[in-house]
Amino acid sequence: MEQRTESESRKLLGRLRAVMAEGGAGQQRLDRIVQLIAEQMRTEVCSIYLFRDPETLELCATEGLQPEAVHQTRMRLGEGLVGRTVRSRRVVNTANAPAEKGFRYMPETGEERYSSFCGIPIQRLGEPMGVLVVQSKDARQYTADEVYALEVVAMVLAEMTELGAFVDQGAALAARHQNPATFRGTTGQEGAAEGCVWLHEPRVVVTNPIAEDPVAELERLREAAEELRGRVDEMLENAKTVDAEEVQVLEAYRMFANSRSWMRRMEEDISSGLSAEAAVEKEQSLARTRMARSNDAYLRERLSDLDDLSNRLLRILSGQGRDTGAEMPDNPVLVARNIGPGELLDYGKTLRAIVLEEGSVGSHAAIVARAWAIPLVIHARGVVQEALNGDVILVDGDQAVAHLRPDDQIRTAFRDKMAMQARAMERYAGLRELPAETLCGKTIALHMNAGLMADLPSLQGSGAEGVGLFRTELQFLIRNKMPKRAELSALYARVMNAAEGKRVCFRTLDIGSDKVLSYMKPNDEPNPAMGWRAIRVGLDKTGVLRMQLQALIRAAGGRPLSVMFPFIAQAGEFARAREELDKALERERILGRPLPASVEVGAMLETPSLAFAPDRFFEEVDFLSVGGNDLKQFFFAADRENERVRRRYDTLDASFLALLSQIVARCEAAGTPLSFCGEDAGRPVEALALAALGFRTLSMRPASIGPVKHLLRRCNLDEVRGVIDETRAAGESSVRRPVVTWLTQNGWLI
Repeated sequence: MEQRTESESRKLLGRLRAVMAEGGAGQQRLDRIVQLIAEQMRTEVCSIYLFRDPETLELCATEGLQPEAVHQTRMRLGEGLVGRTVRSRRVVNTANAPAEKGFRYMPETGEERYSSFCGIPIQRLGEPMGVLVVQSKDARQYTADEVYALEVVAMVLAEMTELGAFVDQGAALAARHQNPATFRGTTGQEGAAEGCVWLHEPRVVVTNPIAEDPVAELERLREAAEELRGRVDEMLENAKTVDAEEVQVLEAYRMFANSRSWMRRMEEDISSGLSAEAAVEKEQSLARTRMARSNDAYLRERLSDLDDLSNRLLRILSGQGRDTGAEMPDNPVLVARNIGPGELLDYGKTLRAIVLEEGSVGSHAAIVARAWAIPLVIHARGVVQEALNGDVILVDGDQAVAHLRPDDQIRTAFRDKMAMQARAMERYAGLRELPAETLCGKTIALHMNAGLMADLPSLQGSGAEGVGLFRTELQFLIRNKMPKRAELSALYARVMNAAEGKRVCFRTLDIGSDKVLSYMKPNDEPNPAMGWRAIRVGLDKTGVLRMQLQALIRAAGGRPLSVMFPFIAQAGEFARAREELDKALERERILGRPLPASVEVGAMLETPSLAFAPDRFFEEVDFLSVGGNDLKQFFFAADRENERVRRRYDTLDASFLALLSQIVARCEAAGTPLSFCGEDAGRPVEALALAALGFRTLSMRPASIGPVKHLLRRCNLDEVRGVIDETRAAGESSVRRPVVTWLTQNGWLI
């Protein structure tokens, strides 16, 4: 039976190839294909439903149902058995369709005569494109061999759809990769940019889904698989001198590369009539579908390995992929599923914007994008599948929207917005040398956040008075092994040189949570943001902390040094960290090396507990910096990586401002310098409120300094404080609306 089905599927694919060779309009091809499938599968009905838009399936061709229903019958995603097939991405095979849960009767199709139903998802690389349906009057359930044959055909239909084989000037499908498309996601970094798509992982286009010579295709697959295994072996050999954990991962990777069951399934697909590339894609699609359905983290990771191996095998077979010879455009917008910090930094600051299907607001990519002040949109689902290298794309990081191949109306409106922003930046540039002095005579020190040498030119150009936060962990994240002390010392010295005498506050290594080093053993923690991270790692792994402190002391070379310890939750943690710095200073003195001219040691206040530390702590610490991002997430118990909750809680919430007011008061009483560092410091309205509460130093991304300074110089902080106090006294839950209303009435919002 199996051999008969394979022969029939191969015969059917051969006939499909002949249909494609005949030419003709897209609708004619679709009509001929459903006739062929119904005839070959001995069914009375064969229908093809394809997506009209992301939520709507349309009957595009049928043999057996009413012809008038074509392009008239439509259903929403999940509606009826057809919608259920595509939503679940699973075969729906039943002998009694009307009795099935979710069955929807379409009177215009005449399908009430047919009892049996078999729906096969049409999908490419796990992305649903439609449904192939066969039906018959007899109450029969299609055999496993028949379902397999239909899956092979569905794979070819997916490739044909992708290649535009069914595009028609009439009522059939519109061409893929040609029409405008809009993708809505989440803001990773504000800003707007226009450019051309540059795919981090260029798509492999399968132009020959049907095998002309199965024997030759089998040989091609086996040769490509052998080359793949050789490359994996080479990766493993190179990794053996690096890290045991990496070796363990690659061993599992090699196990998949040598999997006989994986190869056997692809060989069976080729025997059924698919080309080698189409066979690999078919298995890859199944793996991605299983990955999307799985809640098991280990299984998802293994399926991800299989997905990556399939990509590598496809590139070997097709000769396509990264090394295509294509040249990066002058105005590249990087489009990817996700990307690590090392890979992103390889692109340099030539990128105009970044659009990712995955990622998070605290991811490495987001950190780098903020450092470079380029727009970033994350969670833009489907953009990788739709975009092609060179496509025009508009990225609006403020609204978290990416417009792919935009029409003239959208492009004009977008360029108007960019022109307005450019005029505003010109206005801000005129304030560069002026202090952020308010109308009431108070001066706010505006500092910038940094983490890369590439950030430092912004120190002069932005008008920042110094670097309020230099993230030292980025230099650890972009490497595949621990950096050496001499390397770090040289880097920190270059940072201080580039600052040209302005203060640079170095935050010691802040890893853990969303920042995981590839060369350190991962910790499976249920809540990593509240787990073993930052100073907790440093105090447990004192060798790494001491090495970094020594590198900072040597980098100072007799100049003033500012060091800040992250994620201090208790006064005792700060005392222990400061002891380590004192020991490092003493050791350098004994070795006869020059010591810093002065040393100021501070802490980041990121947990509510530290706000209630003993008075002695506030007196002993040289300075404090409120880490707004973490403090807000712990105060509101809202994970800032969770899109469902992170936007529910506002910095200008009255209860959060009460906590900040208490911190300000305790620092004023102890005479301790205080700053606020984080995304909110760079938002003009929030920055104004923070200054009104008593913060006299704000640290933000360089691009925010101009807008914040512009607003501060136009306002009276005493009046703003009056609005805040009055609102809180009235029992209001947030001061945002009253503050914005006050700014609007005075004409100070731009």
